[in-house]
Amino acid sequence: MLTIHTADELRVSWDADPLKDGAVAVEGDRVAGTGPLDVLLERFPGARIRSWPGTLGPALVHEDPLPEAPSPRERVHAILKSGATAVLAEYADTPDLRAAASRNEVAVLRSARKPEITDTGRADLAVFDADGTCLATVCAGRLVHRRR
Repeated sequence: MLTIHTADELRVSWDADPLKDGAVAVEGDRVAGTGPLDVLLERFPGARIRSWPGTLGPALVHEDPLPEAPSPRERVHAILKSGATAVLAEYADTPDLRAAASRNEVAVLRSARKPEITDTGRADLAVFDADGTCLATVCAGRLVHRRR
């Protein structure tokens, strides 16, 4: 099912100008389109809508050691709660961490990259409120974190 994620503003990269009432259409694990919400609603009639307060943008790359937690799964979940959907390979340095990342579809990268939302790109999104708190994380098209 196609889902349109919308927020008060959209940034296709964190250094791009914000688009008020912007949205991202997600189909499966891919971005199907970005732009003004009204345009995407017309383009994708019948899509499920997820509205978020704050700013919607690309998910982050976690560039430090994973937070300490009782299990590899919880260490990976901690970065998802921060708005990241990718980690650097040097920090996913055990078979258990790599397996937990793989099960959660967290990308393991050789080097950092600039996060951005691109048409047909992997649907890795994050929503942040004004103080920088992550409200929601979408990893490969799946909502994996939502702050209540």
